[in-house]
Amino acid sequence: MALTFLNSILNGPPLVPSLNQTVTNGVNAVLGTLDAPQLPQFLTNNPLPNGFPWGSSTDLTNPYSFTPSTGVIRAYDFTIARGFKAPDGVNRSVILVNGQFPAPPIEANWGDTFQITVHNKITGPEEGTSLHWHGILQKGHPWMDGVPSVQQCPIAPGSSFTYTFQADLYGTSWYHSHYSAQYNAGLLGSMTIHGPSQVPYDIDVGPILLTDWYHTDYFTLVEQTVDKGGPGIVFSDNNLINGKMDFNCSNAPSTVSCKPNAGISKFNFKSGKKHRLRLINAGSEGIQRFRIDGYKMTVFANDFVPIKPYDTNVVTLGIGQRSDVIIDATHAKPTDAVWMRSDLSPHCDLALQPYALAAIYFEKANTNARPNTTDSGYDDSYCGNDNLTLTTPFVPIPAPLNPYTQEIKIDLGLNGTGFTVWTMNGVSFRANYNNPLLLLANQGNTSYPHDPEWNVYNFQSNSSIRLVVRNYVGAAHPMHLHGHNFQVVSEGPGDWNGVLINSQNPQRRDVQIIPPGSEAAPSHLVLEYTTDNPGVWPFHCHIAWHVSAGLYVNLMEQPKKIQTELQIPSIMAQTCRDWSAYTGVAIPDQIDSGL
Repeated sequence: MALTFLNSILNGPPLVPSLNQTVTNGVNAVLGTLDAPQLPQFLTNNPLPNGFPWGSSTDLTNPYSFTPSTGVIRAYDFTIARGFKAPDGVNRSVILVNGQFPAPPIEANWGDTFQITVHNKITGPEEGTSLHWHGILQKGHPWMDGVPSVQQCPIAPGSSFTYTFQADLYGTSWYHSHYSAQYNAGLLGSMTIHGPSQVPYDIDVGPILLTDWYHTDYFTLVEQTVDKGGPGIVFSDNNLINGKMDFNCSNAPSTVSCKPNAGISKFNFKSGKKHRLRLINAGSEGIQRFRIDGYKMTVFANDFVPIKPYDTNVVTLGIGQRSDVIIDATHAKPTDAVWMRSDLSPHCDLALQPYALAAIYFEKANTNARPNTTDSGYDDSYCGNDNLTLTTPFVPIPAPLNPYTQEIKIDLGLNGTGFTVWTMNGVSFRANYNNPLLLLANQGNTSYPHDPEWNVYNFQSNSSIRLVVRNYVGAAHPMHLHGHNFQVVSEGPGDWNGVLINSQNPQRRDVQIIPPGSEAAPSHLVLEYTTDNPGVWPFHCHIAWHVSAGLYVNLMEQPKKIQTELQIPSIMAQTCRDWSAYTGVAIPDQIDSGL
């Protein structure tokens, strides 16, 4: 059925959308249209010492030991509220930033400071909210990481909060709500931080957000995920590129408004030029297989980590992962039109309609014409990332010697009342919105014997950590660590054999997929990192439904420094007072982990 629908788009009438941009994505939303701006090499409304905003820093500068400080503030003002949008023609309730899906892009130079004021105007019903700035290290200000119950209390309905943090790494990322599975309702956007590049290119096409899409509201999906005696799984309805795709309206319920041929995303390319694409999997569940007909892609960064370039026909991205790639159009014709494709993995994902399409038009092409290009296909047999021998960081950093080792077992089961839960070492996480762990640790409270569901691992003053994660369930998990780029020293099916892959310069990133395993043969993922960032850092699966069902732990590092060195501003306590006042009269319906 889904393949038939795909062919109807590939071979159908001209690509003229039946819905306007305001209906599909919002007023002033240009992402996914030919009006979307190409990005500059860097922002220039600021000082340029040595010709660059980051001064004398280069692509060989170690970003973990030095971050330039430009003194430039990039200010944004966000209002979060409910609305209705039809990104694929199906009109549904969504949660938007400034009326847009995807949310407005944010942009800075390496070393700038973001200052983002968030107003919670969610009503009908009211909800708390928070925003997480994915991949930002937040060194020196971990309270700005944006995870309720960990670094802050939720932003109460009717209240506002300003996030202020440095753009401490550079490359491509995104931001999203970290309150329950709220970002599934549309509360997500791209984050671009300009910095040095070890690969030359001519045109920065900008962010390309890949999102599986659901027509059911997120709260109902969470209910279905954790339902008593239920299967614990939900299926996505569609797959979007920059918030757009068509949908087969014959598959929509009769109670839902659906418009066929709503419109797909379109991109401007220029023949003879090299194009930078910033790929982001900002979905809720699925692994994406991204490609462009007739072109190889040169991958030169994964997450916020520049790597030694390598070529591929398909880029694999788990939830939260990003890749920066170059498309060399040296031999393209000005009249060319080409299909861009991204599939939710048929083998690995839970998707009813897994195919996403967008159209690339060169400078003299008919921008309503359907491209006539052919998919090269891909190997979908492995539910994991590219081989670690391919992904070598550009700036070499060896794995730490003699790290403290923590083993973690991922499993699935039922809790004492029969509800479906994911566990890490036998415990399913549950948030306490009113008592953020970082604020407690700052006050000297670092032991929680009566609250095991907080899942806190206190690593004390250990200088480096090794996480040996084993997956006993037949589903892949994109594992994300806040506050760090971990080093991936081994991953794959079966148990770890004790060998470190490329120990002198292992892959670094902030999300890595652990492949499916089983009770008889668990898969493994071995990560290492240096505890140079005092704080309480979430480590969790980035599948929205898995973290909602408890697949989450908190990793506390350098607790003495949390207490003695972190000067947490009073606004954090005020945010908790505002939340306490709100929950004193309105009790949140926390049916899941809370994150």
